[in-house]
Amino acid sequence: MPARMHAIRQRAFGGPEVLEFVEVDRPVPGPDDVVVRVLATSVNPADWKIRSGTAALPVELPFVPGFDVAGVVEQVGDQVTRFRPGDEVHGMPTPFAGTYAQYVRAPAADMATKPAALDHIRAGALPSVGLTAWQALVGIARIQAGQRVLIHAAAGGIGHLAVQIAKAYGAHVIGTARATNHAFLRDLGADELIDYTVEDFATAARDVDVVLDNIGDTYGVRSLDTLVPGGHLVSAIWDHPGVTAEQAAQRGLRFDPVMVAPSAADLEELGKLVDRGLLRVHVEATLPLRDAAKAHERSQAGSVRGKLVLVP
Repeated sequence: MPARMHAIRQRAFGGPEVLEFVEVDRPVPGPDDVVVRVLATSVNPADWKIRSGTAALPVELPFVPGFDVAGVVEQVGDQVTRFRPGDEVHGMPTPFAGTYAQYVRAPAADMATKPAALDHIRAGALPSVGLTAWQALVGIARIQAGQRVLIHAAAGGIGHLAVQIAKAYGAHVIGTARATNHAFLRDLGADELIDYTVEDFATAARDVDVVLDNIGDTYGVRSLDTLVPGGHLVSAIWDHPGVTAEQAAQRGLRFDPVMVAPSAADLEELGKLVDRGLLRVHVEATLPLRDAAKAHERSQAGSVRGKLVLVP
């Protein structure tokens, strides 16, 4: 293995221009770690929020951005028994691991075997958004068959997976999305769609059991109007959800933010849905790692369907 590698490094907070394509030392594994040769990573809204300095998640400059990784195990630590060199894996390693690179050191406990039905591009797009959707709907809201589930930003990274997870659990799925994304979402299983540019979702959606908010701002508090008594609002916007648990409780409702956590077990459950044909990962575009700034510009502009992937 080479001693050096290419990576994206950030030495200051700011716009996409602060992302530098550089050469740095290749990581080596600790006793409980694996070193993964990265074949794909992906861009999430949290990436550019952290880059700009507006996210609550603390980071120390300089750092390598990125949460998601898919690739091949190159080295294993002395205490690692789950993986061997050559294994195909994916995950969202901790701590903030810096996956915009050719190689990543990751705790073996955070990684899962890549689903056979996914190529590395889609496997690299799945972890953080898939875990967020799964932990919100299954872990927190504990969705049940027959429930009405409203998913905001349904065509986005978290949203398009949440639609499919909810359908796999037998829910009736309502999504908010531009009309240009309605055919895409119907193909994923959405039952009702609301074009938020021409219709107020708070009026159009009624008798909802669970809301997954991927937007924040006023969407959080307005979503309370759609819920049945005892209904549950879960927000993936943990830094600015636009609503509080107290506001929800005053109306006989529940509110929880989801702070996504690494989980090999949850990734394996998502992998089972993938291998059963119940979960597809949509990648809008794949860009070379050196074009990370362009990918951030595109993500920050909004309206990305599914995910953007970076390939070293």
